[in-house]
Amino acid sequence: MISGIFQNKEDPSDAPSTHAEEYISPAPRVSVQAFCASVAIATTVRAASEDRRLGKAHLSVHMGGIAAAIDAYHTAPTPNVILLESEPGRDILDGLDELASVCDAGTRVVVVGNANDATPYRELVRRGVSDYVTGPVEPIDIVRAICGLYAASEAVAVGRIIAVVGAKGGVGASTVAHNVAWSIARDLALDSVVIDLDLAFGTASLDYNQDPLQGIANAMSQQERPDTALMERLLAKCTDRLSLLAAPATLDQVYDFGADAFDAIFDTLRMTTPCIVLDVPHQWSAWTRRALVGADDILIVAEPDLANMRNAKNMLNVLTAARPNDRPPLYCLNQVGMHKRPEITPREFAKALELQPIAAVPFDSKMFGAAANNGQMIAQVSARHRTTQLFQQMAQRLTGHAVTKKSRVSFLAPILKKLQGTKARRA
Repeated sequence: MISGIFQNKEDPSDAPSTHAEEYISPAPRVSVQAFCASVAIATTVRAASEDRRLGKAHLSVHMGGIAAAIDAYHTAPTPNVILLESEPGRDILDGLDELASVCDAGTRVVVVGNANDATPYRELVRRGVSDYVTGPVEPIDIVRAICGLYAASEAVAVGRIIAVVGAKGGVGASTVAHNVAWSIARDLALDSVVIDLDLAFGTASLDYNQDPLQGIANAMSQQERPDTALMERLLAKCTDRLSLLAAPATLDQVYDFGADAFDAIFDTLRMTTPCIVLDVPHQWSAWTRRALVGADDILIVAEPDLANMRNAKNMLNVLTAARPNDRPPLYCLNQVGMHKRPEITPREFAKALELQPIAAVPFDSKMFGAAANNGQMIAQVSARHRTTQLFQQMAQRLTGHAVTKKSRVSFLAPILKKLQGTKARRA
């Protein structure tokens, strides 16, 4: 029998439809070989292989269906995952029995069928098929099937990565990132980590009033892949639920990185942290593009002027095209309503980008200046301010989580407690 973990579904036709905000955890470094019977499915699988969540998986496509797979594995070892397309007029159960005789232990099999298949579902389960996908099949269905094998079987939490970047330098993207992360940790009760990726000029440690001796530079200097124990030592604790991986913010070296420089750090933190917020500097390089494309959600921060509008539109177009199976990047306007500054209205901005901003943060130099100079978040300066609520709304929109209800303490509580103590002493 082929080894596999079957995702129990009473009827494959009842599978949920694709949602733009659906979270699919990335697949690990596995080998996947697809044996297709039709050009249409082969094309779909190749499109799926370009998805960011399969970026670490090695996926190859072959024609010939299950017969070609059986011939191939008579002389070659089987991969981690085999994806098979059922063929009209061929009994797939006989094919699976023959495939099992040449399959290595631990190999998982995903079958792509069609609506006319008459194969009993329980028979596929009995033969250890890991998942069954029915047509019409889209690339996201293939991505979901492969990634789902490992998300369902691993006993670790897979963290969500939110990347925040400015459409232009100096628009306050770091301030937005830090305040949104604070709200995610405090208001949504999600354990979170902020990673300051601006190694030369990062301000996260200042904004959170931290002075860590170690940070992301120490993680990158390790010759071996950083493990969870190392990352725990490098994180600075800002609150009970919020930690910081700080930038050195020094100029004693040049910070030139390869495209995959931060991959190991992100992967390690994903294993233990539900939410990771990347403070991405305003630059366009191989590693910043990879960090943005690889994130689960992207927030672009822009000021209401022409240069920001052009840059934001370009970024939206490029990142949307690079992530066809994900929710399009979101954006917010910052420093809106600056005194005597000509501005593009949010309505005109949205018309040009063909997308509404998720928030328009008003300009308030006094409040933001006080927060920055004191190493505080806006919520700490003014808990009931409208801007605090905007950051909370952005946190909800980016994570899909609702604000946790906090128990309200009655003003009579101290009196009641005192009366209860007196009663107890008399007893």
